[in-house]
Amino acid sequence: MQKKWLAPILGALFIAGASYLPSAQAADVKEVTQQQQGLTLNANLLMADGKGFSDEVVLLTHGTLTHKERSTYAALQKNLANNGISSLAINLSFGLDNRHGEYDCTVPHTHKHTDAMNEIGYWMDWLKQQGADKVTLMGHSRGGNQTAWFAAERDSDQIDKVVLIAPATGGQQKLDKSQQATLEKAQKMVADGKGDQMMKNTDFIYCKGSDVTAAAFADYYTVKPQFDTPTLLNDITKPVMVVIGTADDVVADLPEKIAPIADAGKITVLELEDADHFFLDFANEDLAAGAAEFIRGE
Repeated sequence: MQKKWLAPILGALFIAGASYLPSAQAADVKEVTQQQQGLTLNANLLMADGKGFSDEVVLLTHGTLTHKERSTYAALQKNLANNGISSLAINLSFGLDNRHGEYDCTVPHTHKHTDAMNEIGYWMDWLKQQGADKVTLMGHSRGGNQTAWFAAERDSDQIDKVVLIAPATGGQQKLDKSQQATLEKAQKMVADGKGDQMMKNTDFIYCKGSDVTAAAFADYYTVKPQFDTPTLLNDITKPVMVVIGTADDVVADLPEKIAPIADAGKITVLELEDADHFFLDFANEDLAAGAAEFIRGE
């Protein structure tokens, strides 16, 4: 049954907020690491007061080329904890050892959009080893798409619910003529067994004039139905909440795309008035409160 919140934002949003957790919160956050495929992966664990791994736990995946301590995710972990929900905010490695902070565009890109599914899986296994048998998968923006993709194709009894915060839609893959030519070149290189070769001075995602392997470029830009998160929703068997900011101009087509699924009662929608794509300040508090209600089944 669909449930929809209309949560007014009570104050201004601060887009250029601090990138790291304030020191007053840092003592409550524990960085954990694990070794996978020759890389150290890291994540921030914040346990709610009086809660253990057998209680509600969220696995949170960040957006494009960013990191677990960006203000959106640091605040969300804190606000979830204030609502009694523990969380593990992961850093996608992007093929780098023990990566921290924003991705440096001068570093050659070898990573793929689809790498995230394996890394989400590694952290799900880590949580299971700690005793977390019921986990809510949560992801924002591109991380929302990767989370939905994981939930649709790698379902398990460990996945309890899914929360997608402004998840990416297929509209973000539209290419101009120059980008289309670059994609065709990358696809041919992959077909010729040259996917690991670097394409120099290439515009890639948010990075201008970067070095990127042909395989990475082809993976991010080849059109696939799974890149459109609404397309995945019917394939997810667990309860799903989709969070929308009414002032979000990054995934502006999301409300229209999910409307038929929401009208059919297949998902829950949390709509936050005046929230933009980054859900900061009061919007973040409302997001955490609504998500916590959904996670607890209220």
